Amino acid sequence: MTYTKRQIRTRSKVRAVVDRPRLTVHKSNKYLSAQLIDDSKSVTLASVNEKSLGKLGELGKDGLGKAKEIGKMIAEKAIKLKVKKIVFDKGGYSYHGKVKAIADGAREGGLEF
Repeated sequence: MTYTKRQIRTRSKVRAVVDRPRLTVHKSNKYLSAQLIDDSKSVTLASVNEKSLGKLGELGKDGLGKAKEIGKMIAEKAIKLKVKKIVFDKGGYSYHGKVKAIADGAREGGLEF
């Protein structure tokens, strides 16, 4: 099964929830990013990527600290938009490592999945 089939299958299940925006995660070989998307209007409400963090050496070399910080930053932006409840779209990635760290950071920031 290819990545795109897995992504389409996941997204079709996640989109069924209309009243909650979707927090989606994207990983590349170099960077991480997270977006808060309102599927009913097809609009990105907020986004955070690893470049917006700057150089934060104290967060660790493995990237888990940066991923957790991305989760906290997207939670702050969501709360400013008065969004508390979201749906987490892991984007076809396995729920461990950096993807899990983003989710944990968002939960610590005050979002409910």
